[in-house]
Amino acid sequence: MKFKSFELENGLKVVVHEDKSTKIAVLNVLYDVGSRDEDAEKTGFAHLFEHLMFGGSKNIPLYDEPLQKVGGENNAFTSPDLTNYYISIPSNNLETAFWLESDRMLSLSFDPKVLEVQRKVVIEEFKQRYLNQPYGDAWLKLRPLAYEKHPYRWATIGKEISHIENATMEDVKAFFYKFYVPNNAILVVAGDVDFDEVKKLSEKWFGPISKGAILNRNLPIEPKQEAKRSETIESSVPVNSIYKVYHMPQRLSSEYYHTDLLSDILGGGRSSKLHETLVKKKRYMSSANAYITGSIDPGLLVINGKLNKGISYKQVEQEIDKIIVELQSELISEFELEKIKNLSESSHIFGEMELLNKAYSLAYFTLLGNTNLINEEVDKIRAVTAKQITESAQNVLRPENCSTLYYNAKPA
Repeated sequence: MKFKSFELENGLKVVVHEDKSTKIAVLNVLYDVGSRDEDAEKTGFAHLFEHLMFGGSKNIPLYDEPLQKVGGENNAFTSPDLTNYYISIPSNNLETAFWLESDRMLSLSFDPKVLEVQRKVVIEEFKQRYLNQPYGDAWLKLRPLAYEKHPYRWATIGKEISHIENATMEDVKAFFYKFYVPNNAILVVAGDVDFDEVKKLSEKWFGPISKGAILNRNLPIEPKQEAKRSETIESSVPVNSIYKVYHMPQRLSSEYYHTDLLSDILGGGRSSKLHETLVKKKRYMSSANAYITGSIDPGLLVINGKLNKGISYKQVEQEIDKIIVELQSELISEFELEKIKNLSESSHIFGEMELLNKAYSLAYFTLLGNTNLINEEVDKIRAVTAKQITESAQNVLRPENCSTLYYNAKPA
């Protein structure tokens, strides 16, 4: 993927991808702030801000209205590592997107009524998605089980509702002026755009915004897990479920790709080892999956599935252990390796066909420190060997590196 980039005097990084095959433009603003940057006693702020950013800025009381008038659409999402905002708009109305995004980077309205409305929205989301949905609280339990020191130990929604209930306007302003500054952001403009025009618009709309203080991110390092952990909970859910999580290398580690492919072999689809054994052959489970969290700092490889009635956790774990031992002691076949690489490569390529995905990926890899990583991903996947996958299984899938959540269905 071709791109050009530059940086404004206030530290805003700008990446431009020209694609004349469409009449659409995407303006993507990624802020280098996620739930890992929060105070342990004031969690959920990164996600709260995702909502507050649509509640009016310094000079624009209504964000959605002017965007809709020119045919634009927008959305946002928060993760433990970042917060991302994007606009899709007819390219001839691109400057409207610059106007809107630059004004809310300049300053929000900080209207107390907006804070109250969005506070209620987030609290309701906490209840609906995490407390009142079957298995919704699983990750609220899993994170503090797997992480003891690193702020990945709480979810993006926050540790508890009270942290959002008690958020003050002073807290909100302090968070905004610390993280929502040009030198902590990445702007990507993609689609039917011209590099010189984007540069001119960037300097016009974002150039006058003052840079913020340089952030000194000094997050605690999660100590190596030396003993297996477990927790059992009970709730009104349909069937018993199991979650097994293992610490794995961080995003920029060369071993990240080994572990990523390992998770696909374990539980990435209907032909994976977990599905073949536990769902099709043994019929111990109705579903069995494996995936990675994909976080910037050391993340987790997750094994998760729902047990069939009458099946014990012991039966399931014995079969999982057999599969793990096999992966640790025997090289996978070249056929299996090629199949899993093809699936991973096609997923990557198809994912980059959408303009919105292209814009976000350019922002994300710029955040990682090298925008061109977007063009190196497939080569890194292709370079993984069967021996490296075996070594990854030996290093990651150790019993003492595992935290297990047994999620019991409450008896009727």
